Amino acid sequence: MGFPAGVRRDFEALERRRLQAADLLKQGLSQSEVARRVGAHRQSVSEWAEILRTKGRKGLKKAGRAGRKPRLRAEDMRRIERGLKRGPEALGYGTSLWTSARVAHLIEQECGIRYAAGHAWRILRQLGWSCQRPVGRALERDEDKIRQWKQKRWPEIKKKSKTKAGQSFSSMKAD
Repeated sequence: MGFPAGVRRDFEALERRRLQAADLLKQGLSQSEVARRVGAHRQSVSEWAEILRTKGRKGLKKAGRAGRKPRLRAEDMRRIERGLKRGPEALGYGTSLWTSARVAHLIEQECGIRYAAGHAWRILRQLGWSCQRPVGRALERDEDKIRQWKQKRWPEIKKKSKTKAGQSFSSMKAD
């Protein structure tokens, strides 16, 4: 009954479920029945019963947070966001495109914490930033000339009636 990737676990709810299972086990219900009532796998209830027997209810309390503690504090995140808003040119890059390597460089510059480029996008997601792609337009593009062409030249091309070409001859005759 695991958790889908990317779904955060509600540790308090899981603890309540384990303690509810402990109460039901103390009432003498079978592990299978307890598993059905609390919505857990029978093997999990078996493990909880063993913990209850050896450590008591205290053993079923939540273990705390999962994974490593974050290295960036809230003030670090604010500093990173300010750096992102300044743009990559402020770090000496030639273009205004943020790459994950550039974000990792920004984090190291602003906070003194080194992150792998592959992990930097997670920091962006935490800040509410999304992955952006360049529009793929030429730097030499002249919007005024394009607008003029669309307004003047294109209508002229479109209006020209096609002169009827001569008859087409084919070896396939329709009778």
